[in-house]
Amino acid sequence: MKIWFITGASSGFGKALAELVLARGDSAVLTARRLEPLQAIAAAHGGRALALQLDVTDAAARKQALQAAIERFGRLDVLANIAGAGAYGALEEFTSAQIRANLELNFFAAAELSREVLPQMRAQRSGHILNLTSIAGLVAFPGNGLYCASKFALEGFTEALHHEVKPFGIRVTLIEPGAFRTGFAGSAAMQAAAGIADYAALDAGLAEYFATQDGRQTGDPAKAAHVIIDMVASAAAPVRLMLGEDAYQLWEGAVASRNRDLARWRTRGEDTAFPDGIRNPVQAL
Repeated sequence: MKIWFITGASSGFGKALAELVLARGDSAVLTARRLEPLQAIAAAHGGRALALQLDVTDAAARKQALQAAIERFGRLDVLANIAGAGAYGALEEFTSAQIRANLELNFFAAAELSREVLPQMRAQRSGHILNLTSIAGLVAFPGNGLYCASKFALEGFTEALHHEVKPFGIRVTLIEPGAFRTGFAGSAAMQAAAGIADYAALDAGLAEYFATQDGRQTGDPAKAAHVIIDMVASAAAPVRLMLGEDAYQLWEGAVASRNRDLARWRTRGEDTAFPDGIRNPVQAL
């Protein structure tokens, strides 16, 4: 039996994951800003479920929640950083406060929680950290630059973390979904504060997209939860788990586009070295 710590467990991916984890017989600490939905999920599972109200951007609250989890269960096997929110609008239209708030939720909170569970996981020489990003953590879209920035940051953090903690028996996986019916396109998304006339067409297109897509996306969070749990149970968990046919198609198109872009200037770009330079020994794994 595994002990899970799940953020954002009141809705979307977090809720689907929490319900399935408990249904399969594991134990779980369920956290979110809203306590009532968590209590409703936990009610049928007795001592195997602990519902905690948690704002993941609050450092003191994070520490208290982790302490409560260890006191109840004695260890943590899986940290699932699911909490997050979308942001849409032209980058120029966001305020400084909005930029920092979105990065605080989508990147810093997950990075801090990942760091904060590591002493426990290193001591037990086991554990699995799941960081939910998005295909928007690999491919940038106009009107979603702030959200993409937060997820691109989490991608780099998580991939490096994987290499650092692998020797201790700790696994780290990025979960990269496409469009799923999670409420992402609903009211939870942050909208840029300032409306600038030059971006009116972009803003209108974004508003229409979110209005028409919300609740109609192809991705099923319940099916995704099955894949995530099976991946955690597998002997060889990947560093990246992409979810959704649309995500794979977007990624493949982005790779092809990047390779074409890089190829145009590769010869000139490579011809920038000192003749007596020493080649960098660092290799991506």
